[in-house]
Amino acid sequence: MVTRAQQIGVIIGLAIVAALTILRASDPQLLKLARELTFDQYQRLVPRTFESQPVRVVDIDEASLREFGQWPWPRNRIAALVDRLSDMGAAAIAFDVLFAEPDRLSPRNVIRDVTGVDPALLGQLPDNDEIFSQSLSGRPVVLGFGLSNEGNYLPPVKAGFAYTGESPFGAPPAIKAATPLQPQLEANAAGIGHISLNPGTSSAVVRAVPLFLSDGKQLYPNLAIEALRVAQGASTYILDSAPDAPNTMTRVKVGEFVVPVTAAGELWLYVSRDTKERYISASKVLTAGDVSADIKNAIEGSIVFVGTSAAGLQDIRTTALDENVPGVSIHAQVVEQILSGRFLSRPDWANGLEILSIAVLGSLLVILTTFVTPAVALACGLLITLLALVASWVAFLYAGLLFDPLAPIVAGSITHFAATAFRFLVTDRERRDVRRAFGHYLSPSLLYRIEHTRDALRLGGDERELTVMFVDVRNFTQISEQMTPSALVAFLNTLLDALSHHVIANDGTLDKFIGDSIMAFWNAPIDVPDHAFKAVRAALGMRETLARLNKSDAFGFGDERQVSIGIGIHTGLACVGNMGAETRFNYSAVGDAVNIAARIESTCKDIIFDILVSEPTASLLSDCALLEAGALTLKGKSMRTNLFAVVGDARLARSGEFVELHAAHKRLVEALRTHQTGTRKLIGIAKLKAQAAAAGLLQEFYGQISRRAAHFADEHADRADHADT
Repeated sequence: MVTRAQQIGVIIGLAIVAALTILRASDPQLLKLARELTFDQYQRLVPRTFESQPVRVVDIDEASLREFGQWPWPRNRIAALVDRLSDMGAAAIAFDVLFAEPDRLSPRNVIRDVTGVDPALLGQLPDNDEIFSQSLSGRPVVLGFGLSNEGNYLPPVKAGFAYTGESPFGAPPAIKAATPLQPQLEANAAGIGHISLNPGTSSAVVRAVPLFLSDGKQLYPNLAIEALRVAQGASTYILDSAPDAPNTMTRVKVGEFVVPVTAAGELWLYVSRDTKERYISASKVLTAGDVSADIKNAIEGSIVFVGTSAAGLQDIRTTALDENVPGVSIHAQVVEQILSGRFLSRPDWANGLEILSIAVLGSLLVILTTFVTPAVALACGLLITLLALVASWVAFLYAGLLFDPLAPIVAGSITHFAATAFRFLVTDRERRDVRRAFGHYLSPSLLYRIEHTRDALRLGGDERELTVMFVDVRNFTQISEQMTPSALVAFLNTLLDALSHHVIANDGTLDKFIGDSIMAFWNAPIDVPDHAFKAVRAALGMRETLARLNKSDAFGFGDERQVSIGIGIHTGLACVGNMGAETRFNYSAVGDAVNIAARIESTCKDIIFDILVSEPTASLLSDCALLEAGALTLKGKSMRTNLFAVVGDARLARSGEFVELHAAHKRLVEALRTHQTGTRKLIGIAKLKAQAAAAGLLQEFYGQISRRAAHFADEHADRADHADT
């Protein structure tokens, strides 16, 4: 037989599973990072094997800089590098270098800045950019460009595009502008590709490289795939997209090679260890003598990437293997991976499978943990964890598929722990029952103090600043006369339970229920920062809750009656502690601050407004929407107390409508205080502003304000009269 505790356990467990499933479906950044680190670990365990492919990196390394000088080199030397590589039979030469500015080392540019030089002489001097441009002409050279946040330059595209299915032009990451290429270089290059490896991501690790960027109308290829196209002499990229899925990609065909990509046109990198075999120093290519036969053999027929590993040039990236490598080597690895045909992929349905596994396996664990012994449940949980790990690893090892085992394992562990914890905690009924009983009346902070503080329930108290609240139901006598006792109790339970929730939720202490009233206070038994603000936030929450209860007819009154309340709040000194007899006592507060809060609550009837606070409380509410409600003589008090109506929270206070209302109200109060004429017009203006700012909340307040004109007399004069007396 299923017990009630087991039923509750299953419900709680399934609720946790549902929450974890929703969390995984939302895929927060922390889960993405954990998933990526898991895939990184897979690659570290089995990295792609470096194979001798026709791909090389000509490295502008420290040795090259020592021999030929600091970077940037004059472009006639870059031209010489192109000539050497071309003469050695390079299939394509791709520069992971920007040529955005004219060569400042060109003789023509150097002499131009010298005063007194004959302009005719400038035309006779060599221009390194022209030399480099002539070197590019007719050769398979690909130049790189970077992304820019300035200007609107976009490079020309040297290739055509064809696609099957829906247009994929909206799939890749966006490009707004690029670093400009020198016009003569741009015109003579066989290909142009972007050198950005992970645009738009904050991660330092390069895990996937976008093969294209898009401005919505045109695609711009990556340096690596453009080099592969130029090396094959291909003229067109062929793009495949998923059926009935515009702005997505599935595959890219370039020449003889087909490359699987993500929906955004990215290639998941399957990297190999960094090795010296991939690199050739530029100094060895530019040597004055004959180039060695080994270098010639390595260059011939290869796609050559030119870049730098020099630390001072700061083109160092991190791979999934946690290696810091030159950025140019990642471009080379992209082509290596395509040539080897070893790809990684994360299918579009992987997310759905992982979410479903959390829901199904989590539900299974809840059932097992609830109805079998803890040992059996633990064994089943460990078996499920092992199966998830093995399945994910086998999919990676033999098919290059990336499935996340971590999310199902973590979700299953949380579910198992929660369900097991419930089984053990449910036996501790005595303490749970005590907390349940007292939790209706005391704040969680007070319960914690009672449970963990020695002699917390002894008699006595201490004086401290409190914010005290009184809440009272309006016209309760009339309501009670028309209801049976049982119906009246049901009404009060519904109302007071809903209202008192806001006291607990805002770190307050629920002191007592007095018939149809509530007394609560803040800043005891422990310090509560911003206690005045939290008390007012609780009052605003009560206003919203009551409106919702009235609208939904929660009290069963139909349209015959709308329940209303009055709330008074005051901040001041009071004595707070356990009061009563040794065998029966109550944690409560007494003092003048409590009396003033009670008087303010009763004054709500005269002001015709539901939430009033005293001046000491208002002085602590810099961000709330408050309006002066007059200086009133409270019952039992010889001096008048300045009161403020709480119209709304900080968002309302900052709104343009309330700013205008506050200004109009200030003019009205000044007119009432000094007995000026024209107050009726000012009241009308305030009513209109109030309607815009508070949607009718203040209509009765302003409807009777002229009757309360004496309440706005200068309270300072009253205090002076009181002092004279």
